[in-house]
Amino acid sequence: MEIKLEANVLSANDRIAQENRRRLAEHGIFCLNLISSPGAGKTTLLERTCELLRGRLRVGVIEGDITTSLDADRIARHGVPAHQINTMGACHLDARMVQKALEKFALAELDLLIIENVGNLVCPADFDLGEDAKVVVLSVPEGDDKPAKYPAIFQRSAVLLLNKIDLLPQSNFDLARVRKDLEGINPGLRLMEVSALHGTGLDQWIDWLQGRVQAKRKG
Repeated sequence: MEIKLEANVLSANDRIAQENRRRLAEHGIFCLNLISSPGAGKTTLLERTCELLRGRLRVGVIEGDITTSLDADRIARHGVPAHQINTMGACHLDARMVQKALEKFALAELDLLIIENVGNLVCPADFDLGEDAKVVVLSVPEGDDKPAKYPAIFQRSAVLLLNKIDLLPQSNFDLARVRKDLEGINPGLRLMEVSALHGTGLDQWIDWLQGRVQAKRKG
């Protein structure tokens, strides 16, 4: 019974996700689902991203959290349209939540839509929101065992942003282990070493985003 119910829930979610994907495609919008554990630095990374893309791409942000509008308020201060979704206890966003959030945006005025999912490496991996790509953020303080322990999100992501690399010298984080684990989990996953706080390594991230947006426009 539990397996059947879960299958029905995911099937219904996938139908709405496809509707979201079609709607975004009509406007040529590249959509990103950003996933990490709490405290990995997603929102700081988003703030930096919005700063660096100012004048280059028109960006919108959907913020997912259990409660409060703190993250959306931080993004809005950068002059970026942002909408907060409070899940009120749910550990992930779903496609219907995003569908409703899309009504808050002037989609014709966007090139890139970034969805910051609820802080969790497990549940968000299973739910398609209608995005073009998932990107997972892992921070050095979390430890180098996360890809091995939570492989699903690393299997389904296009990019891994290894954040807070400025802390590598003060940690026992084994980057070689992460690379080896990723080779077995998802050899096509692109690893980018960044520090959102200090701006290190973000050029490659911005280049990747701009390239994906251009590709989406071309169809």
